[in-house]
Amino acid sequence: MLLLSKHFGLPSRWLSAFLLIGMATLIIGCDGAKKEAGTAGNPTTSANAKRRIVFVVNTDDPFWDACRQGLQEGEKHFKLAESGLSASMEVPDGSIKGQIDRLRQLASQSDLAGLALSAISADNPSIAEELENFRKKGVHVITVDGDLLRTKFRANRKYYIGTDNVTAGELLGKAAAGILASRQKTAGGYAQFAGYTDNDNARSRMDGFKKGIGTAFTEKDRISDETDRTRAQENVRNALSNHRDLVALVGIWAYNAPAIARTVESAGVKKDMTVVTFDAQEAAIQEMEKGNIDAMLVQNPFDMGFQAVRLLSAMVLKNTAVETEMFPNTGADADIYTTGLRLVVPNEGSPLKAEDYDPKVVEFMKLDDFKKWLAKYNLKSS
Repeated sequence: MLLLSKHFGLPSRWLSAFLLIGMATLIIGCDGAKKEAGTAGNPTTSANAKRRIVFVVNTDDPFWDACRQGLQEGEKHFKLAESGLSASMEVPDGSIKGQIDRLRQLASQSDLAGLALSAISADNPSIAEELENFRKKGVHVITVDGDLLRTKFRANRKYYIGTDNVTAGELLGKAAAGILASRQKTAGGYAQFAGYTDNDNARSRMDGFKKGIGTAFTEKDRISDETDRTRAQENVRNALSNHRDLVALVGIWAYNAPAIARTVESAGVKKDMTVVTFDAQEAAIQEMEKGNIDAMLVQNPFDMGFQAVRLLSAMVLKNTAVETEMFPNTGADADIYTTGLRLVVPNEGSPLKAEDYDPKVVEFMKLDDFKKWLAKYNLKSS
């Protein structure tokens, strides 16, 4: 310090002050650089991106964790950052109003380039109107998992990615019929449970289930809980009380599975009830291990997220080859891209067999094999 003071002809206390200021500036600058680097490295943060792709889901549920991972993997795989794009997920509060409000918030943001929506209500005109407004602004719009009512609002989105829900419902209905037959049940009633019964995927699955289980069994009720988890369990209790001839309970949305399983166990009626459900929450997997769920028809939310990024980034960047590859057909279903299905059964004791199902339509898996598949992708649910 003394040598520097003599060299520059400055009092040593002045030089000390200048050095301290310089060091502080350097530290602040490095810290800022670190923050910027951290933002750029986050695959779902859009601070450094010029345009955004946003996926708006229907409710907060572990089902979407796997989809989020697919979204992030797609963002990396298709190198969105190099094209000035980012992908992120928005999670409303599980109500129709909440989803509409979130769409209206996004409408005020000028950096939105692509929108994927899991519509919470298929025939809600306000949701359809918001999507049409996005399209008029030049935002590319698709639906994923939950479509709009295609007979009324098909033009409000260009494509749908997700499960063929009618086929999925039929598969679960066929599984339920097989389990009931093995238990010498040839007739009786069943009830179906969903967040919203007018939601496109719920309605399609329930219609498909009705076809798959056959006319020997009677649908007693379709019951909605509007994504209220407490109400979901109350609905099961009420159905058991109101319909004494029930032989099967059907969970349509992911959280309905543990709600049904826990209720039949606490009521002591599992031995008299066949329980079949959609999706594989971590809690549902645990309930199957306990013997409270007989079959799960599992979708592929990871692929839904991955393919949504693939498609929307291609639309934004005008890569028509990707659109042609994903949607090569013409006709009524030319705007639908279907993701895979798995039928998961307990490790022991299930009357269902792999040879009873077309592997081109559904992959048959025992629970332990399914858990290994989850672990391969670091997932806890699907």
